[in-house]
Amino acid sequence: MAIEDGRRRPRQRIAVIGAGAIGGTIAARLDAIGHRVTVTARGDHLAAVREHGLRLQGAFGTHTARVAALEVLEEAPELAILATKATGAAAAIEANRALLAGVPLLVVQNGLGGELAAAELLGHGRVAGGIALMAANSMEPGVITVTAAGDTIVGGAEGARFAAVLDEALPTSETPSIEGAQWTKLLINMVNALPAIVGHSVQDVIRDPGLRRVMLASMRETAQTGLAAGVRFQPLQGLTPLMVRVVAFAPRRIAQQVPLRIKDRLGDVPNLGSTQQSIRRRQPTEVDHINGAVVAAAARLGREAPVNAALVELVHEVERTGRFLPASVVRRLA
Repeated sequence: MAIEDGRRRPRQRIAVIGAGAIGGTIAARLDAIGHRVTVTARGDHLAAVREHGLRLQGAFGTHTARVAALEVLEEAPELAILATKATGAAAAIEANRALLAGVPLLVVQNGLGGELAAAELLGHGRVAGGIALMAANSMEPGVITVTAAGDTIVGGAEGARFAAVLDEALPTSETPSIEGAQWTKLLINMVNALPAIVGHSVQDVIRDPGLRRVMLASMRETAQTGLAAGVRFQPLQGLTPLMVRVVAFAPRRIAQQVPLRIKDRLGDVPNLGSTQQSIRRRQPTEVDHINGAVVAAAARLGREAPVNAALVELVHEVERTGRFLPASVVRRLA
């Protein structure tokens, strides 16, 4: 626990906008150390949090957070954390814009540049970027299960402020390049699309040699695109800049050790991945902001990312039909 002058830091009014798997974990841990936490949520999840509290279990321990739960904020917080899916970020900011004026904001999302987009929408630069490396499921309203612990990485404007606050609640570190860290996380997030397409856990997908080959191909496109764009990948979850180059250029038999290491870090508890969780909850996925971000970045460089483009289309097919696809459909992509 972080200590300042022999005392705990003052407790603050913190709003977590989007209390799903990641946002809910952060909110519950902040509540556990005494901050006054307000969360926003919707539907059955909102009703469950209001009635039973926000219930956290798993790798960060068990805690029921009796937080204020609202559809939109009703008063300005001292600090705010935006943890919605990337697809809902703009709408969430718009709904709470008046109360976020000048408030330091941490954007914890998948994809690239979420903090830059938020700063533009809000019209102020007090916005930090964040990356959550924990694995968490939220398949029951009001309940969040952390299946694998992991750091929260922050950087950019206000990064030091949020690092100091979160470090008491969760393992937290500050990165010198939030862009580089986002690209490394984007590479790690290549584990998301395939489980969402075939309906299996991340671990089971990586164990399948044919599916692992496709996953590695999507990772290779990501690494090569980022390097071609001049990105300085940052170390995350044991994935170093050197390993990024291994993914990009090494023979497949060597490069496949990277997804295998990710599987080992996830542990034995089946992890669905955030994209599959969205599909099972019949919500829009972030695939356009994950695999689609690679396709878009490659296009800006005059390159192509065909495996990621195909995965985007297959995820959207599962979204439309509600039916997972046979693994044989995916194995032929690489």
